[in-house]
Amino acid sequence: MTELIKTPRTGETLPVKAGKRTNPLANVFDELVRFAQSRSLFMLHYCTGCGAIELPPSMTSRFDMERLGIQPMVSPRQADILLVTGYVSVKTLKRIILTYEQMGSPKYVIGICSCTVNGGMYWQSYATAKKLNDYMPVDIYIAGCMPRPEAVIAGLRELMENIRQGKADSWKDYYRHYDHYLGHQQRLFGETWQTPTDVIAEARHYGLFGPDTLGTHTALLEQHQRPLEALEMKVDIPELMARR
Repeated sequence: MTELIKTPRTGETLPVKAGKRTNPLANVFDELVRFAQSRSLFMLHYCTGCGAIELPPSMTSRFDMERLGIQPMVSPRQADILLVTGYVSVKTLKRIILTYEQMGSPKYVIGICSCTVNGGMYWQSYATAKKLNDYMPVDIYIAGCMPRPEAVIAGLRELMENIRQGKADSWKDYYRHYDHYLGHQQRLFGETWQTPTDVIAEARHYGLFGPDTLGTHTALLEQHQRPLEALEMKVDIPELMARR
């Protein structure tokens, strides 16, 4: 019996399936780019807590982080990795989210110490955020109180290997599931919470806009969103005012 083949109607497009590339040279350029990315990482160390004390020995001559191609960066605009080192208070978490959204993609987050996993010794504190990955994607957790420099280096090596293999794409989840992360942020900071970054426009720019990018929480954001205004600078020193 012959098979019936459905032919497309006029104006109807055939579904296209992505085939597996058989040419061994086809992936060479992609692999080269990923290798270069994994070996040239700028690290923004947001020193939120006591875990930051392990970074100087990790960077300097004894453990020598720079031999892996990782070096510190003071600006989020040029940084690839955001290190969150220790407990995160509610007030500090706002600055961490602002910093994360200012970083260019692809970007990676490493949570150091047990406090970023479950709150650590501050798990009962009303002023401490418990799970960092409720508010932003986290690529690697380095548990411990505090982890030694060897553990920090091991975590960075694991991230480098994930980047080289093309598995370190958690940053895409922030755009694809922005409504989920925004919901956790609004629950903690209030429904009027907003940041200067247009995350939805960035999701469209990177081609990551999906059905979970928008939702009830982004609709709430649109209701309360207002243009950000520059802070007014005031000098209220009686001696100076008296001289005038």
